[in-house]
Amino acid sequence: MAVVIGPPGSGKTVTGRELAGLLGVAFHDTDEAIVAAQGRSVSDIFVDDGEVTFRALERAEVARALQAEPGVVALGGGAPIDPDTQELLEGHAVVFLDVGIADAARRIGFDRSRPLLSVNPRASWIAMMNTRRPVYDRLAGLRVDTAGRTPLEVAHDIVDRLGGLR
Repeated sequence: MAVVIGPPGSGKTVTGRELAGLLGVAFHDTDEAIVAAQGRSVSDIFVDDGEVTFRALERAEVARALQAEPGVVALGGGAPIDPDTQELLEGHAVVFLDVGIADAARRIGFDRSRPLLSVNPRASWIAMMNTRRPVYDRLAGLRVDTAGRTPLEVAHDIVDRLGGLR
């Protein structure tokens, strides 16, 4: 199993899908699973129930996915910040998809659907990365720069550098 982490705009979902395809394994996105289970968007959960509730749902889904989902698992950008999740990631092949603000902005547009980036998106993203980067770096066995690369190119790089992950 490979676990893909990184900030918004790093390409966790699209690269994770490509990686799973190259490896011939299943792909699972924890944010997508939460949305499906709750029947509402991540933004709606944040607005209606608050970040604490979303993080509890996220923590439970990550724990479930790491135990039950074979293949490639993509975590939401904030999931690795949780200390319980950090413990659960030990022993997994964790890949940090790194991205600079220019590429992140181009990919996600810093739209209002991202609750933690809804006010002053660029400054919020920079502040978020200043907090999260050390955690991502510490947890990951592999850091991959996604700047100027397609998700398929990044996925091939991951496979090459981790020797197939199987």
